[in-house]
Amino acid sequence: MNIKILKYTLILFLFCTGLNSMAQQDPQYTQYMYNMRVINPAYATEGEDINVGVLYRSQWVGSVGGPKTGSFFVNVPLQEKIQVGLSVINDQIGDVVNETNVYADFAYILPLGDRTKLSLGVKAGATFFSTNFDGFIYSDDTPDPAFANNLSRTFPNVGAGAYVFGDNYYVGFSVPNLLNTKHLERDSGMVTNAAEELHFFLTGGYVFDLNDNLKFKPAFMTKAVSGAPLSIDVTANMLINNMVEVGAGYRFDDSVSGLANIKISPSMRIGYAYDHTLSNLGRFNSGSHEIMILLDIDKLGNPKGYDKSPRFF
Repeated sequence: MNIKILKYTLILFLFCTGLNSMAQQDPQYTQYMYNMRVINPAYATEGEDINVGVLYRSQWVGSVGGPKTGSFFVNVPLQEKIQVGLSVINDQIGDVVNETNVYADFAYILPLGDRTKLSLGVKAGATFFSTNFDGFIYSDDTPDPAFANNLSRTFPNVGAGAYVFGDNYYVGFSVPNLLNTKHLERDSGMVTNAAEELHFFLTGGYVFDLNDNLKFKPAFMTKAVSGAPLSIDVTANMLINNMVEVGAGYRFDDSVSGLANIKISPSMRIGYAYDHTLSNLGRFNSGSHEIMILLDIDKLGNPKGYDKSPRFF
């Protein structure tokens, strides 16, 4: 097979995997516990500090058209019971598919006890979706009409979530996109549509104080979508001297991960994660890389220290 044909066939495969209604479409994260605003609009923090996070993921490095995802969030406490935020997610598959989600988030916090709170959240915004099939070379004599034209569309969307948390634990449930949207349409009686399916997220984590200088932080994330296998991530991190965190993760039937982050200043923490692919796709890539930066600042823009619970969110 011609190399150029192989290249575009692989990109086409990744595009179909990302958009087909029988596949999971939302980006995945290994450091999900530090990217919670993107997943759940009910995400809430203790205190009055503004939390800012940036995460970049390069998935399946070395494969043609491997997805690249960037996310950004801001969480701002307005009052004791009200927090708002902004989340932006950009997902690219090669130079073919580009999708950007921009959302404003609102969370209302209810006390359930002295140390337990329930946050209920909603998000509203838009998805900007485009494709570029220029230069595609098909191995079939008759190309699929679904990929005959470039697309550029904007879709409104809303999401909702709930988040129960205390000083050393959290449990969250969310549906970031509640509206089904069609990216492609039927053409000449042929089925050429791909819909954005509802994704359900269940997350949780706990902090065990082993001693004054060592904390054990297990966490999990479960993602469910109609027509696709259940995705389950489990992670176990160790926090040392409230400074350095190292751990490992496992995504069932998909990959194993190594994670590390460090507090480089009182207001900034940076982290890195590497995924090694266990599925057959591992033969075509050298793994996935993820980098994150967390900032904690006051409402005047001055750096603040991490003086809240060791879950950091």
